[in-house]
Amino acid sequence: MMYDEYMFCKDAESDMVDGRHSPPTIKTSGAIHPSMEIPLLIPKEKPPITVVGDVGGRIAIIVDDIIDDVGSFVAAAETLKERGAYKVFVMATHGILSSDVPRFIEESAIDEVVVTNTIPHELQKLQCPKIKTVDISMILAEAIRRIHNGESMSYLFRNIAMDD
Repeated sequence: MMYDEYMFCKDAESDMVDGRHSPPTIKTSGAIHPSMEIPLLIPKEKPPITVVGDVGGRIAIIVDDIIDDVGSFVAAAETLKERGAYKVFVMATHGILSSDVPRFIEESAIDEVVVTNTIPHELQKLQCPKIKTVDISMILAEAIRRIHNGESMSYLFRNIAMDD
């Protein structure tokens, strides 16, 4: 074993002892170039879905910044419905909704997916009527105008009419 490899393994072992390695490395390493080795990474396991509190007879809302792969949303919706949630809504800022996502949403326990129009997704909406869009173009334009003119952003969010 070369000196550099020994030092790398020693550092990796000490990291694992105190839990600093994220994601954890595997001892074997893949070589890109004969003189350079990098650790192979293994993905972290996702914790099981837990529901805190009573959702029986209530509407559950799942909020995220991006929705693309819906596996975790579908699993969460199933768990919430099993626990008695009346409806399950998923809300996300950016609806990427690639591949078979519209079909997965349509076949799931999710009642509605609400996304903004930051990414076009008209085709996905045609495939799944559960997907709804909120137009945020006016608020984005006003935010840009306010930033450009050095005006208050907090004023913008305190004074939004309920119908906007």
